[in-house]
Amino acid sequence: MLNKDELLRRTNSGLDVFKHYIPVQWKTGRNFLNPLYEDRKASCNVYFDRRNSVYKIKDFGNDEYSGDCFFFVGKLKGLHCNDGADFVEILKTINREMSLGLDSSDYATHIPQSVPQKNNSTIPELPKIKPYNITQQKFTQKELDFWLRSGITPEILKLYRAVSLKEFRSENKDNKPFYYTSSENEPIFGYMGKRYVKIYRPFSEIRFLYGGNIGESYCFGLEQLPAKGDTLFITGGEKDVMTLAAHGFHAICFNSETSTIPTGIIYKLTFRFKHIVLLYDVDKTGLEAAIKHEKALTEYGVKRLVLPLSGEKREKDITDYFTKGNSRKEFRQLFIDFLDNLYNETMTMLKSCEIDFNNPPAKAEEVISAGDVPLGTQGNILCITGGEGTGKSNYVAALIAGSIIKDNRTIDTLGVNVRDNSDGKAVLLYDTEQSEVQLFKNVSNLLKRAKLNEKPEELRAFSLTGMSRKERLQAIVQSMDKYHYEYEGIRLVVIDGIADLVLSANDEAESIRIVDELYRLAGIYRTCIVCVLHYVPNGLKLRGHLGSELQRKAAAIVSIELDSEPSVSVVKALKVRDGSPLDVPLMQFSWDKELGMHIYIGEKPREEKEKRKEKELATVAREIFGVQKHLTYIDLCDRIQQTMDVKERTAKSYIKYMREKEIIIKDPSNQNYFMIGHIF
Repeated sequence: MLNKDELLRRTNSGLDVFKHYIPVQWKTGRNFLNPLYEDRKASCNVYFDRRNSVYKIKDFGNDEYSGDCFFFVGKLKGLHCNDGADFVEILKTINREMSLGLDSSDYATHIPQSVPQKNNSTIPELPKIKPYNITQQKFTQKELDFWLRSGITPEILKLYRAVSLKEFRSENKDNKPFYYTSSENEPIFGYMGKRYVKIYRPFSEIRFLYGGNIGESYCFGLEQLPAKGDTLFITGGEKDVMTLAAHGFHAICFNSETSTIPTGIIYKLTFRFKHIVLLYDVDKTGLEAAIKHEKALTEYGVKRLVLPLSGEKREKDITDYFTKGNSRKEFRQLFIDFLDNLYNETMTMLKSCEIDFNNPPAKAEEVISAGDVPLGTQGNILCITGGEGTGKSNYVAALIAGSIIKDNRTIDTLGVNVRDNSDGKAVLLYDTEQSEVQLFKNVSNLLKRAKLNEKPEELRAFSLTGMSRKERLQAIVQSMDKYHYEYEGIRLVVIDGIADLVLSANDEAESIRIVDELYRLAGIYRTCIVCVLHYVPNGLKLRGHLGSELQRKAAAIVSIELDSEPSVSVVKALKVRDGSPLDVPLMQFSWDKELGMHIYIGEKPREEKEKRKEKELATVAREIFGVQKHLTYIDLCDRIQQTMDVKERTAKSYIKYMREKEIIIKDPSNQNYFMIGHIF
């Protein structure tokens, strides 16, 4: 039910409302420019009012612009909280624009007591709440068997709050009472909501009823969805939602196939799911409704999948599809066929780029190439960078070799532990620089390191040099989606090199777009995407806008450099998300003539790591104190976090280390920090 208290409960005491409506960057308790007027001095902040247990906005320059979230939205929309009708409109607006899904009933009775109820005649007449009374009972074995025929277990019924009812009582539109009693041949089930119940009588003439008020934004299954997923199906009914859930798929439904689908809900779900697919009944009503909804939701990328059923009474929906004996695997194949048709042009074009190991390209002159390999954690990006001749290609090849191993064999991955591929997920290599001949040679050497005589089916290597930059990204995005379903997951994606997906590595907008898209794909497919960047970093930072964006989004950045001894390459971390890159061991590898490959030769001595740490932190200190001579502890901690992209705990440990090494000194007179001998 929509009222002030319920709305505050749903929005973290109003904090989420401020986050939704304030367009500028801000943090709780920190001043920012008030968006309600042309504010020139940051003297406004959002804080938690402990006395009233709500978040409020406070403007120290003009107190007329201070208040709670309802006041703030009212100011934005030209409405007044002191007016009863306006306050109702404010509640409606927040509920609608934030897609909170609160029932739209009984607005007037929930206006705060302190608010005068003026112009009550302007409040629209509200739908009547249907009174109801139910008596629950345990599921009988026959009832459980009914659900189990669709694969729906007692656990699924409990998860979706589906219950067995002994009796249902309510009133018809003429306010006359009626009731239904459950029997062996006509059971009654209920889908329980907070303020309503939807009745399902599968073997009765009147199959669906409801008590209470379902509201306009009824969406069954929404609460049970994960934070992120690959595919979301919109079905025609609650039973279909639970059937799909029982077979491992995510689904929701609205009140009926012909109900209007709230665009606000769909918009929010597009950020959580790669595909949103209409899966309605294949009878006349379902087909027409699906076509109508697909057209209405085109801008959100909603697609329509038609089941291979006759459309007759017992052969029209996804529940019937599984009841007929089709398995989860067969439904997945149906969806893969759907993707094949959707991506037909791209996959046809990409096929010509795939390396054919049964028909290798003509032998050509050898060329030194950069390799590519995924490394890191699921849902994140790993960046590997380095200059020409540092052994980067061999390092990347070693990582790929480790990612395609399916048994317990031991191979040299140059000091890095790589998860094997015992579950047979896809390993994808996209090369934007090498010819087909060179890529064929690189992958052949990679298989030799992995001690494999044949290329595993799940390893796919593509030379994208013949495509335009725009086509390359499209090919990567769509083929990842296809192989994710075909191999039931992606172990690893390698893009060698990422700079060839943008027109310029210094184009800020393009760099942000490319990195954001790759980060989104890593999250959707729960894989690690390795990006190879072919230029030398500057200290702990990468150059260019593309490098800066990777520095911000990548979970780890690894640089391959030549040691003082040119035959030895050193692997050092420029960034790690959890912890300090300066505490990561410096790993070394060199060429072994007898084995015909690079081998791991151990870590650099601890003294070398300490020397590097002191040198890098001295460089960071010079950069920070080059802007401002004296800094407080808090300001210095913030600057280190921003400069090195580390967490507060790590920044504090760096300050302690710099004090111990006398890189910086604390002034006892004012407790500020400064750098000795630094020229300003």
